[in-house]
Parts: sequence; C-alpha cells; structure tokens
Amino acid sequence: MSRLLLTSLFAALLSLTLTPAAAAQTPGFAPIVIGQSYALPSGIMGGTREINVWLPPGYAGSGQTYPVLFVLDGGQAQDFHHISGLAQLGTVNGTTRDVIVVGVASVDRRNELALPTDNAELIARYPTQGDSARFRRFVAEEVQPFVDGRFRTNGETALMGESLAGLFVVETFLKEPQMFDAFVAVSPSLWWDGGRLARQSGAHLRDHSNDPRTLILTMGNEGAEAQALMETLTANLRDHALPGVAWDFQPRPTETHATIYHSAALDAFRRLHAVPPAP
Repeated sequence: MSRLLLTSLFAALLSLTLTPAAAAQTPGFAPIVIGQSYALPSGIMGGTREINVWLPPGYAGSGQTYPVLFVLDGGQAQDFHHISGLAQLGTVNGTTRDVIVVGVASVDRRNELALPTDNAELIARYPTQGDSARFRRFVAEEVQPFVDGRFRTNGETALMGESLAGLFVVETFLKEPQMFDAFVAVSPSLWWDGGRLARQSGAHLRDHSNDPRTLILTMGNEGAEAQALMETLTANLRDHALPGVAWDFQPRPTETHATIYHSAALDAFRRLHAVPPAP
C-alpha cells in the first residue's frame, strides 16, 4: 500500500467522530473515569459551582482517612487533571502518601482570586475584580464542609494555586492561616495592586498565632519587579513569622510563568505528603 494511500486512510480515520452511543457499542469500549465532578449549590457565590474530586485507587475498600489537597483553578478545563495526575503518580510508584485532591473551579478569576485594588487602570480593565474575601468564605463555609461530610478526611489540609491563584494562597495564609495546614503558592501574582499584599505582609504576620503551618513559595524567571516583591515577602517572613511557621522560597530561574507549575507541584507533593520512613 502506498504512503499516499496510508496517509489518506489515516486522515479519514481521524476525521471520524463517534457519538457516545456509538462509542458504547464499539467492541472493547470503556470510559476512562478520572474522578467525580459535583455541581455544588452555593448561596455565597449565588449559583452552582464546579467541584472535582480525585480519590486514591484504594479508597473504596480501605476504610482509612486521608489528607486533602484543595487546588484552586481546579476545573476540568483548568488544573484539576494535571495536579490529580501527580497524586496518582505518587500512589503508583509509592513516593507519596495517598491524598484526596479537590479541584475548586474558577469562573471569574480576578473577581474570585484577587484582593480589592484602588488602581484605576486595573478597575477599568477588570471591573468585577477584588472579591477574594467572598471566595474564601465559599471555600471555608461551603466547599470544606461538603468535602468533610462526603469523604473520609483526616483533618490534614493544604491549599495550592499558581499565578492569581498563588496570590489567593498567599493572601489566605496571611489573613486566614487557620483555614489550612499547608499553603503552596507557585509564581504568585504579587504585582497585583502594586504589590500591596507583599508590602503589608509583616503586619498580617504579627497577628498570627504560633500554630504550626507550612508555606511553600516558588517563582520562575519573571523579571525584576516580581523578584523584588518576592524578596519583600520573604524578608517579612524572616522578620515576623513565628517559630510555628515552616516556610521556604525556592527560585526556579530556568522556568517561566507558563512552565513552572507542574514540576513545582510535584516537589510540593513530595514534601507535604512524603511516605514515612520504614521503621
């Protein structure tokens, strides 16, 4: 058979689109189920919200309880699949403990993930911006109780996000540290509102209790302004974080804002959910 004919046949096969009903009748067909998706009614957000859940493979029969990682921008078309894939990888190769991954989808990211700003240019560009406090209430009062009420959780929680979601992670750590045990902020958008959150972080840290918390910060090669704001934040952490806070900042100069998340999330998984050493 000629190469031209093979190419034409391959193109014809690629052009075929099976309906779900036709696919179900195809020999050997079976759906690949990654997790569970819920439409969670929210009085705080004024409608239903997408919540996606990945459970460890042995969850159904184990009877065990599990830590929970809450992933911001956790929609099926956002970061849920690649972050839950890291949890699956850790289970398969035994490098991390089993963990429940909960993806909290975003709809209007600058409304839900960004703190209010007085910057006229940002307000004009993003007129719905600045309602992160409401979204934090949604997570605390509706998402977390839903997860705890439906799944076998052990009370150990972490919050992870990148970019604007990373900004939300930092703001939550500074303003509501009791919400989670661990916080992972990947390339947080500290530039928002002229860097006010980073500059005011010392004042927020002085209000903290000495309860144990973990904060993991990382940033790619994102320019002088981003680096300066991260230095401001880490300087305040050095000066004002209480002994109960375990924090570190790892620069990743070979990564960009677009490439950093997956590898940074894998490192955070290995740190937060490391398998205990054998006795």
